[in-house]
Amino acid sequence: MNNTKVEFEPFEYSYYDYSDWYNPEPTKPPKEVILPCDPTADDKLFNICMLSISLVVVLILAVLTRKNKFCQGFTRGSSSIFSPANFLDQTQEKGLVMAVFGLVFSKLAMLVIAPDPLPFSKDTPADIKGGRLINPEEINMKITKTFHLLFCSQDLDSSYYTEYVKSLLKKRSSAASSSSTDKPTIAERILEVPKSYIYVPEKVFRFPIKLAVSAFVAFVAIYHTALLLIVLVVPTLHIVRAGIDENIAFLLLGFGIILSDDRMEVVRIVTFYTWLLEVCYICAMTLSCLVSLVMLMKSMILHRSNLKGLYKGDVYSIYNSQKTIRPSKPGIVCWMGLTGYQAAIVCLGMAVQTVVFFICFLFLVFLIIIPVFYGRNIIVFEIAGKAWPAWVTLLLVTALQHVTAKFAFIKKEAGTRDLNNRESLFLLTYLLFLVNTLVGLVVAIWRMVITALYNIVHLGRIDISLLHRTAESYDPAYRYYTHSLKVEVSQSHPVMKAFCGLLLDMMVEGGRVGQKIRDAEEGIQENRPSKASSPRRIRARWQLLYTLVNNPSLLGSRKHFQTLQTSENALNGTPNHSSKKGSKKEADKPAAEPVESTETAADQDKTD
Repeated sequence: MNNTKVEFEPFEYSYYDYSDWYNPEPTKPPKEVILPCDPTADDKLFNICMLSISLVVVLILAVLTRKNKFCQGFTRGSSSIFSPANFLDQTQEKGLVMAVFGLVFSKLAMLVIAPDPLPFSKDTPADIKGGRLINPEEINMKITKTFHLLFCSQDLDSSYYTEYVKSLLKKRSSAASSSSTDKPTIAERILEVPKSYIYVPEKVFRFPIKLAVSAFVAFVAIYHTALLLIVLVVPTLHIVRAGIDENIAFLLLGFGIILSDDRMEVVRIVTFYTWLLEVCYICAMTLSCLVSLVMLMKSMILHRSNLKGLYKGDVYSIYNSQKTIRPSKPGIVCWMGLTGYQAAIVCLGMAVQTVVFFICFLFLVFLIIIPVFYGRNIIVFEIAGKAWPAWVTLLLVTALQHVTAKFAFIKKEAGTRDLNNRESLFLLTYLLFLVNTLVGLVVAIWRMVITALYNIVHLGRIDISLLHRTAESYDPAYRYYTHSLKVEVSQSHPVMKAFCGLLLDMMVEGGRVGQKIRDAEEGIQENRPSKASSPRRIRARWQLLYTLVNNPSLLGSRKHFQTLQTSENALNGTPNHSSKKGSKKEADKPAAEPVESTETAADQDKTD
């Protein structure tokens, strides 16, 4: 064979060869792309401009109001443009104020699921999306709406305070007092339980506007929290249930779970279980919503009871120690933030309740109901069946102790009770020691469960303390509530405002302007009160004065009390007469006080 040699020629690259790049056809100019006109400004620039404008407007209003040249003297309780509503006026219309606060909270709840909740940044990461906390244009809009609340306030001109005082001084009928002493029947006791959770308004009592706004915002918070819990969870469960296929059987097999040999049967079982998860979650959320509404109504009932108690000077209705009813620095802070605290605590409490109720429903459905209907995976019943001797023993021992305590160890003689068979009692106490230890273990577990459920159910309430009576000061929510009530009672006491309104009426009646008005209306005739009405009026005014002097909750508002008394000897509004001086000096003081009062009265008569 002839072997021919193949010679490879080396490849030579020419840097001057542009044959592939040369295009004999003329190139067309590129088309000009005109972007659509977008007249809106950038979000970041817009927020900065709106924030600057808002600050400038607020500063201008502050300067004008400081010089008393703008919006001065709208009402008696609202003296400037920075006081949109008198929050210490119980006679003010509450609808508009509640609507504004509810609108602000609703906007905040809607921003929780916004794509870019932070105002000065875009593409906010999903792990820090918690709602837009500061948005200048929205705050500006809400402030503008809030200033529409500048309407006339009645306050001291209202008849509410006088009607409240009349209801206090009204004598109760003997029939009502006798019916209250009668022992209620079983049916009345049963009906009293649901009635205690239903708030029924009273004619003479009006809620302070701050508490009314807090209750309404709490109701709005319950509504929005329920919607958010549904929107954030239920669509995810739908997506999970729609994505279940035959591969779920292999996934469960990897964990050692074999539901069925047929993979389609496994898909149907898992889909059914996922549907049960959704049902349990919706039931838990619904139950949490109902519990929150019931607790809100119960809170309103307790608000009214606490306010009435503080109006009467009963400080121990909310405190476990002696306190003075007067405003303080922490009290002002707590009073200002009460509505926000209430809304936040209600939202958090409802979320925690939903999680706990969801776990309880899962336990009930997957460990009790489904095993009973399908007859498999009855783990709870197997454990209870193996431990039945212990449960029977505990029940029998408990029943034995109750029976012996009733029939063997207690004797009745001459209407009194005393111990009997003491030797047998001591012996039985020693014999049942070990069994009572096991009973105590069950009681301890049950106590822990009951305490946890009680605190979870009442987590959204700030009018009760979740701690013991002696440790209630460590509960921050209850502390905020009590401090805010102190401010409300000290500044808007109905009896005090009725007295102030009476003084204003007397000043108007005694002045020349009032006399001219009466003369013009009555045809220049003397308007003398009748002899029958004068003693009644004097008696009513004397009772009002007596209430003002002796009411402990009003004692701290008296001028001489604030200047001469200290906080140590004036707790709960009542002066403490115990001092380091002798008892004779204490006895001499009350005798000297009437002399001084008579001397001052005589001086006033001379000046008049």
